[in-house]
Amino acid sequence: MSRSPRHDKILQLVRENGFMPIEELARILAVTPQTIRRDINQLCEENLLRRYHGGAALGSSVENEDYFARKGKLQSEKAHIADMIAASIPDHASLFMSIGTTIEVVAQALSATHKGLRVITNNIHVASTMSANPDFNVLITSGVVRASDGGITGVATLDFINQFKVDYAILGVSGIETDGSLLDFDYREVRVAQAMMANARHRYLAADHSKFGRNALVRMGHISEFHVMFTDARPPEALSKLLEQHNVRLVMAES
Repeated sequence: MSRSPRHDKILQLVRENGFMPIEELARILAVTPQTIRRDINQLCEENLLRRYHGGAALGSSVENEDYFARKGKLQSEKAHIADMIAASIPDHASLFMSIGTTIEVVAQALSATHKGLRVITNNIHVASTMSANPDFNVLITSGVVRASDGGITGVATLDFINQFKVDYAILGVSGIETDGSLLDFDYREVRVAQAMMANARHRYLAADHSKFGRNALVRMGHISEFHVMFTDARPPEALSKLLEQHNVRLVMAES
């Protein structure tokens, strides 16, 4: 389910002030403290806020949520996004596919529906899924495998990526600010994503609604650098205006 306007307002107030007491949020938003506590609990479940005694602050900008927790969340939303991306990729195309649980679901969708794809990835889960299709040619990058989620990063990964020029880069992201900044937690992962962006003719961003306004430390780029954004809910108004301003096509998966 997409976030309510009240949730977006709570996130905005916390970003502007660093910390917001529950009583103050209830006063500003004209609801009960009990309602605010429920809202904060939901936003904490999405890893957007952290609850403290009497109020809430932004979620950590330096530590991502556990891989298996992320993998288990918003499965239906990710599947809808994956189906929309798969529908937009032709057979016999070449692809970069990055790290991320949404990208892993995209791999499943493509494997079930496509033929003749050439896939280059730094995600061992994507490589495992797509290599099971005998009609695909899957290349996995060199580099160091991250134990937490099977992502591959490092200088060797960059060298490998820079040898190719592909039709499509399909990338995920950890957070999207309302000013269009794309954020992640690991600068090594970000450098690989940037190399994929630089070496692709078409750039697709896959991001469910929980990424809107989410906090993270490392800047990956700007939303204007992508051609299409696939999501499951309408972005906040400021971000929607940026997409339109920069001619980034917005595709919202049907719920």
